[in-house]
Amino acid sequence: MHNFRKLNVYCVAKQIVKEIYLLLEQFPQNERFVLADQLRRAVISIPSNIAEGLGRGTDKDRAHFMQIAYGSLMEVLAQIDIACDIGYLPQEEFERMEKLIVQETKLLQGMINKFKTQKSTASITSDLQ
Repeated sequence: MHNFRKLNVYCVAKQIVKEIYLLLEQFPQNERFVLADQLRRAVISIPSNIAEGLGRGTDKDRAHFMQIAYGSLMEVLAQIDIACDIGYLPQEEFERMEKLIVQETKLLQGMINKFKTQKSTASITSDLQ
């Protein structure tokens, strides 16, 4: 079994999920089913796709799922930017989350680059066990 839970890219993704869920508790009640719901789906997709990708058999598949996670991360950034603009999220909280998102962006891009340039899946598989 792959031990993706020890990888920094996965741990930071989980931290983002936790932080977003805590921030959503501050959203107005009438927003619980539109922007908040979309944000929940997007943020949970990040660690989910990382885990699924690392469970795949080829580096091409792994890179693909990391790219999906990256896309979901960008969706989260856009949604918290909108939440900040409409007053659901204080600017300071947006900036704090943006720093965490930038960190995760770098980690995901590193994984994508690693899988795209990997010549053999053996070394990646052994790194994850």
